[in-house]
Amino acid sequence: MNRERISYSKIIKTIIYPHKKTIFIGLILIIISRISGLILPGASKYLIDEVIQKNDFKLLKLLLIVVACAIVVQSITSFLLTRIMSVEAQRFISELRVRVQQKVLSLPILFFDNNKSGTLVSRVINDVEGVRNIVGTGLVQLIGGIITSSISLFILFTISTSLTLMVLIPVLVFGIISYFAFKKIRPVFKQRRKIEAEVTGRLTETLGGIRIVKGFNAASFEIEVFKTGVTAIFNNVKSTLTATSIIYSIATLLLGFASLAIMGIGGYKIMTNELTMGEFLSFTLYLGFMVAPIVQMSNISTQLTEAFSGLDRTEELMNMESEESNPKRKVNIGKIVGEIQFNNVCFSYHDDNPILKNVTFNVSSGQTIALVGSSGSGKSTIAGLIASFYNPNSGSILIDDIDLSTITVDSYRSQLGLVLQDDFLFEGTIKDNILFAKPKATDEELKQAIQQAYVDEFTDRFEKGINTVIGERGIKLSGGQRQRVAIARAIIANPRILILDEATSSLDSESEMLIQKSLENLTAGRTTIVIAHRLSTIKKADQILVIENGQILEKGKHDELIKSEGRYFHLFTYQSRI
Repeated sequence: MNRERISYSKIIKTIIYPHKKTIFIGLILIIISRISGLILPGASKYLIDEVIQKNDFKLLKLLLIVVACAIVVQSITSFLLTRIMSVEAQRFISELRVRVQQKVLSLPILFFDNNKSGTLVSRVINDVEGVRNIVGTGLVQLIGGIITSSISLFILFTISTSLTLMVLIPVLVFGIISYFAFKKIRPVFKQRRKIEAEVTGRLTETLGGIRIVKGFNAASFEIEVFKTGVTAIFNNVKSTLTATSIIYSIATLLLGFASLAIMGIGGYKIMTNELTMGEFLSFTLYLGFMVAPIVQMSNISTQLTEAFSGLDRTEELMNMESEESNPKRKVNIGKIVGEIQFNNVCFSYHDDNPILKNVTFNVSSGQTIALVGSSGSGKSTIAGLIASFYNPNSGSILIDDIDLSTITVDSYRSQLGLVLQDDFLFEGTIKDNILFAKPKATDEELKQAIQQAYVDEFTDRFEKGINTVIGERGIKLSGGQRQRVAIARAIIANPRILILDEATSSLDSESEMLIQKSLENLTAGRTTIVIAHRLSTIKKADQILVIENGQILEKGKHDELIKSEGRYFHLFTYQSRI
């Protein structure tokens, strides 16, 4: 129960309070609208008891003017209410999506390793959608319903206390049932959000890997997976629809019996002159004005319950620890020299499966160090640790004699460059992708990066040159062309520390020769970490580390390791034969 109070207080503080002026205006409008709506049933009493029975045409004219004015006021306030509150709700949804996306991007790499991108997209876009029912007309309508019901209830008591008490019994029973029902439904709505996110995530993966799906004739399998997810959503929706249908059926039953009782008791009171015809008609109309908002509030409560379930998931996301939230990260490193030290570093993605075991090595400023070894030996993990994607479980990593875990992420990564084996290119032009690392680069810097990475060697053949649109993930370019764009992106960033993870693996022999020349220019004066399976590309490295089973098996220069005839020697001679 305490968890619920904390959640609602946070919603009031973070969502409702910043929009208090708009919500206040909405409340004023809803009060005016609802009071205007109560004029008609009040006028009906005077129409029956005064106008019709006494043939009072003057009063009839006055009643018509008053009711007409009330209808116009109600119409105008209803329009303003919807216009103001709905727009404000959409504005807040936009703001909240930006905040959630900002939070997601601040989370550590391990979070993304464990979550599908499509699932995260769903959480950013869909989970906050229900907020419109809190900031928008939903909350105001709920309060307006309470106001209307309260005023109507007071008037009903003034007309007939006994009839009103008769009505209150089924209404209270309905309220109690609704409270417990919606409390039970909320987790079901939350589960729906989770299922929808999973289905969206899988569909995103399917569309992203459509060539693999079609290449392996796996469309039928993906259809079945999607069908299973959609069926799960259907079953969830069915359970909530069943619950809400039961609630509305109970409301209809209870209020129906209440109406039956009113007919009997009201008819008796009219016949015994305890009620006039006008009072009975007025009572019946006010009863509708009291009951209708209660039924409407049930529908709004469903919307609010769904909104809160989405906000629960959003709150879980917003409460996660970001990379910068670590209180140890307070050092703005300034310009990096480029010295790297690993001191007895141990790391594991899962506690029971160590990836690195007591890894120790030093890299001097401007040196190129190569990591080689079999797949799964820990090479990419070392690169990930240097990039500050992960933190070691024990030991320390020093950058210029400063513990990397104490350095702010922004001040460090702004001086880091990456070229990966399957480097990611964004939808857009070649120029957009190169400038991604430095959007405000000058034309001269752009031109230099293009030339050094030999991008112009193939863009000159394109009709639109570097303004050619390359499609999602650069699908319209060859592997070698994509890699050269990625290298140009790293060049324009002008990093102090450079990580090359299989940077030449996607290149043909001609492209590799061109890239090797550009990499020599790129790595000059920069500390460079190279991960390579092609050992012929790292002969000139200042130091080669042979990684096996998460440990450094050998270290030294190419010639030294060849002479020692160890693991590196066997790897190199094996590749040479191939």
